[in-house]
Amino acid sequence: MRRFAIIIGLLGAISLPAGLWLTAPTRISEDVFAALTGDAIAGETVFHAAGCAACHAAPGAEGEARLILSGGQRFVTDFGTFLAPNVSPHPTAGIGAWTMQDFANATQRGVSPDGAHYYPVFPYAAYTLADPQDIADLWAYWQSLPPSDAASASHDLGFPFAIRRGLGLWKALYMPNAFSPAIEGDSEVLRGQYLVQALGHCAECHTPRDALGGLDRDRWLAGAPNPSGKGTIPALTPDRMTWSAQEIAAYLTDGFTPDYDSTGGSMVEVIANTAQLAETDRAAIAAYLKALPSPKSAQP
Repeated sequence: MRRFAIIIGLLGAISLPAGLWLTAPTRISEDVFAALTGDAIAGETVFHAAGCAACHAAPGAEGEARLILSGGQRFVTDFGTFLAPNVSPHPTAGIGAWTMQDFANATQRGVSPDGAHYYPVFPYAAYTLADPQDIADLWAYWQSLPPSDAASASHDLGFPFAIRRGLGLWKALYMPNAFSPAIEGDSEVLRGQYLVQALGHCAECHTPRDALGGLDRDRWLAGAPNPSGKGTIPALTPDRMTWSAQEIAAYLTDGFTPDYDSTGGSMVEVIANTAQLAETDRAAIAAYLKALPSPKSAQP
């Protein structure tokens, strides 16, 4: 028994440092953003494309109130309930004391200024593919938004999901380093790919997930269960989405389907964002969706 206890102790002593190393947060090199200057006008486009207000505005906010990123929205998942924090430029209640480097590490690595992992309900696994200049522009625009002193509420999570350190392993499994699935196309299609994957993070809702919450890229945009538990999120692949590119672009402008039905649910927020984009960007999103390959398996 004593020998067994010693062996267990040695394995623990070896595995603990290895586990800490594997789950440690990784940050972006400061050289990446050191020479960049943000453009607030360009950052406004990034803000709408990335859907920031859809999650961080107060519940029910409309019009200009959507620019007050006071948080408070609840996101119920199989892992627990997440509450969007205040990310307004308020110096204490929000993120007004952050640097651009802090902002980049949060949005593209899911790491807080004090080195804690953020939960991937914050779609940094998509934003990690964004161009650094877009992140710098977004940060410049962020400074122009109104501050809010609303306090951020804590997430409601049970064991083991309340242990943030374990998210380092999740990131090792699921953080992409390139666009996938691979797709070929002209500049319009590639612009659409960037808007859908890196900024719009459409796959977060429209792609099925595995047991650990990672996206099933073999069924990219093939539809998924609704996170609220009611119904499904529709597929966007050409075999299921039969609208023309022009009809998709029009829908992203006014929220009306080709048969004149109006959008509802969470898509109301999405349309509020895409309606702010340039017409060429909405056309690019449509071109990308029409260029998608069919998924390897059907919608669940």
